[in-house]
Amino acid sequence: MLPSRELRAGTLIALLTALAGCGGSAPPTPPPPEIQVVTIAPQAVTNVVELPGRVQAVRTAEVRARVDGIVERRLYEEGTDVSAGQALFRIDPRERQAAYNAAVGALDRARAAANNAGQVVKRYEPLVGQRAISRQEYEAATAASLQGQADVASARAQLDRAKLDLEYTTVRAPIAGRAGRADVTEGALVSASQATLMTRVEQLDPVYVNFSQSSSDLLKVRRDMQAGKIAVQNLNRVRVTLILEDGTPYPIPGHLNFLDLSVDESTGTVSLRAEFPNPQRFLLPGQFVRARIEAGLDQRGLVVPQRAVQVTAKDTTVFVVGANNMAVARPVKLGDLQGGNWIVLSGLKVGERVIVDGIQKVRPGAPVRIAPDRQLAPGQR
Repeated sequence: MLPSRELRAGTLIALLTALAGCGGSAPPTPPPPEIQVVTIAPQAVTNVVELPGRVQAVRTAEVRARVDGIVERRLYEEGTDVSAGQALFRIDPRERQAAYNAAVGALDRARAAANNAGQVVKRYEPLVGQRAISRQEYEAATAASLQGQADVASARAQLDRAKLDLEYTTVRAPIAGRAGRADVTEGALVSASQATLMTRVEQLDPVYVNFSQSSSDLLKVRRDMQAGKIAVQNLNRVRVTLILEDGTPYPIPGHLNFLDLSVDESTGTVSLRAEFPNPQRFLLPGQFVRARIEAGLDQRGLVVPQRAVQVTAKDTTVFVVGANNMAVARPVKLGDLQGGNWIVLSGLKVGERVIVDGIQKVRPGAPVRIAPDRQLAPGQR
């Protein structure tokens, strides 16, 4: 019985020793995660400057009264397009019509008097040579004839003025465009001396977008152009696009058509203006937009695919493959998003390898393994 008991004890001790040895061994190390990278290389990218701006009508005409009177009718529909010369209001014309008729009568009277004075001169011409009348009488008749002609000219001018005032009783649109809300109603008294505002007409196709850029940023762009860092094909036709208030792009591009030659002393900015087609009247005066000025091509721009960038509340980072194939988190400063790539303003250098696929398995400071024959070309998504 004793040998059998000792045998069982020895077997138990050996089993416990084996279990203890198994529990102390380390688990196998997992292989580095497989990733894909893009090698940073300089390439030509569009140099975009984004600025806030507001829409302005190309032309705005204030329609004002040019004669005194009572408004009889509004002849247009508010908020509709009108053509140049279209009748908008009618002012009571009876007083102006009476003045016109009086001016016609005055002109006829002046013409009759001038004609009579001219006939007297014609009768006196042969008589003065025969000394049948005195030279003084002849000269008086000539002066009367000249005065009659002057009276005719004056009466004709008065008639033209009366005709113009009569025409002003029909208030017309000075330009083609969108007519706004009427500022006067039927029965209102309007005054020429006070230039009563009746409505406004705005030309909305095309439209202007006004914005400002700091003088220091503008100076930097100019220096980059002179140094050849930024290439501009046509300075007279710089392309501009718009982002609307809801974040959607305006489908029709415009162009820069004005650059102020002075700096605003209070803000340190320079005023710029772009012109945009607006066939659907989608852009309205006073509307807030963001203008994206395509100020040439940056010949040594750096880009990374959008999916390589990780944005947090604190910073924006990408993972690069460092020495010994170690993953390194690198904070970067981004510019514009063009297509599927972010323009990198700072944080990366030419030749660095940025991880674009497999980022979810990467840890800072941990080794990675680049997939063989799968490196992406610069700028490839």
